[in-house]
Amino acid sequence: MCGIVGYIGKRDVAPLLLEGLQRLEYRGYDSAGVVITSPKASGLKMVKAKGRVRDLEAKVPSRFKGTTGIAHTRWATHGAPSDENAHPHMSGDDKVAVVHNGIIDNAAELRAKLSADGVEFLSETDTEVLTHLIARSQADKLEEKVREALRHVEGTYGIAVLHADFNDRIVVARNGSPVVLGIGEKEMFVASDVAALVSHTRQVVTLDDGEMATIKADDYRTYTTEGSRTTASPTTVEWEAESYDMGGHDTYMHKEIFEQPDAVDRVLRGRIDDRFSTVHLGGLNLDAHDARKVRRVKILGCGTSYHAGMIGAQMIEELARIPADAEPASEFRYRNAVVDPDTLYIAVSQSGETYDVLAAVQELKRKGARVLGVVNVVGSAIAREADAGVYVHAGPEVCVVSTKCFTNTTVAFGLLALHLGRIRDLSVSDGKRIIDGLRKLPGQISEILEQEDEIKKIAEQYAEARSMLFIGRVRGYPVAREASLKLKEVSYIHAEAYPASELKHGPLALIEPALPTVAIVPDDDLLEKNRAALEEIKARSGQILAVAHQEQEKADQTILVPKNENELDPILMGIPLQLLAYHTALALGRDIDKPRNLAKSVTVE
Repeated sequence: MCGIVGYIGKRDVAPLLLEGLQRLEYRGYDSAGVVITSPKASGLKMVKAKGRVRDLEAKVPSRFKGTTGIAHTRWATHGAPSDENAHPHMSGDDKVAVVHNGIIDNAAELRAKLSADGVEFLSETDTEVLTHLIARSQADKLEEKVREALRHVEGTYGIAVLHADFNDRIVVARNGSPVVLGIGEKEMFVASDVAALVSHTRQVVTLDDGEMATIKADDYRTYTTEGSRTTASPTTVEWEAESYDMGGHDTYMHKEIFEQPDAVDRVLRGRIDDRFSTVHLGGLNLDAHDARKVRRVKILGCGTSYHAGMIGAQMIEELARIPADAEPASEFRYRNAVVDPDTLYIAVSQSGETYDVLAAVQELKRKGARVLGVVNVVGSAIAREADAGVYVHAGPEVCVVSTKCFTNTTVAFGLLALHLGRIRDLSVSDGKRIIDGLRKLPGQISEILEQEDEIKKIAEQYAEARSMLFIGRVRGYPVAREASLKLKEVSYIHAEAYPASELKHGPLALIEPALPTVAIVPDDDLLEKNRAALEEIKARSGQILAVAHQEQEKADQTILVPKNENELDPILMGIPLQLLAYHTALALGRDIDKPRNLAKSVTVE
């Protein structure tokens, strides 16, 4: 959430910053701002605006020139969206400007002290507190001013700081919120996400928590918040700038749904071992001896990643016969869970920066647990903090709601489950069966996507529903949860997911013609049980949309999905429901790529 962009060099900075902000729009925001200077300037110049980056761009004057600057897109945490609450925030003497991602937990206490000392605040934000702390520091160097201010701060931050008296540099710092440096030719960039950098450089340095950096046009140096030098070396970003373009689609969500056959092929590529009917997961660092010691698997994620973890836990139990479950990381980190040395913990995050998941990983590491990461972004915080892990290789996902990364994450769990199963008790023939099923996935996803026109017609029928119920049993229940979340996120229609087996224990009271039910009905050993649930709904005049491998007599409509292996069927059954959510939102005229109130990468609690 929120976005930071900064530049120092010789080019006209305002167009570069605005372009960078546009590339970060997918993260979710409600206002934007930019502040610039140059070595010859006598001060800082700032423009801010509530609304979209285009609203900010319209306010930037033609003679807004400079060669150094920082910019920001804000997602509100303290104070309603407004011009005053937009970042950057400047000190009363207009010398210090700060952009900030994260939350300062003790902002109210610091604000009270500063107000008592005569400081006048212009916004309701926590960030302005930090601006005044830096401005009031008596230190001789900007780095020391920032370091001194951060000593007073409790909470999370990714910040970039400009100072009129030190206009040859930008100082940045990280604690819990991403900060990435981009290395150019006699120019330097800073951002909260590589998406803002890849059109200019693919050489990046990712800061760790507790690390700061000073960037100048021709140099950078990194150090801890205590002042010790660090040796952060550049790495090469694997994604091209073109990966962030729409590629002829009307929205990123549509593009990313249709990228799934290729994305799934990438996560499988080079990992299948036909000789032993297993897979190679090079980053796992879990040999057969260690794998056989695992007595339980606990998967932690938030939102869509949590749902992918639910599917992953089921596959691990079925294929490896290891007790496994998934839990929201946001709950796990606060309930003082018992950390078992024989449990393998798996942290799941598309961005690799999700704060609740990262905090859970850090707590687990502190208690001596073994933690694997399942993430999409190479070099992200969770990837670095975890002992080992699996990259899902979905490619950049720009739309706020996750589609292809969810699917690739479930496929990655299928690979992990097969790997653990073949080390333990899964037979060669069953290993081959799963491998054959995995190889079918890209083609079967393409088959499902060919049904878009039919799914669009169904979505248009349900677009006026006030609420929808999603049900599934065992393998189908995580699919129902994720489909319910997708519809909520992108269409704003209230939706609830429930185990089909629990209908008679309360939810049947909701059934009426005005409440459509979406039922996940795989052709497995629970088929007749699921059909009985449809009977219960139809007996109460409920509308039913089934997602199934064969036509369902009691359903008003059925979306047919190709049959795979029972263990892998949930991966496919979610695909048509992504299209259902998309076309429902389209029919309602929603802002599909940037749903209200949401952000792509949730780096605050």
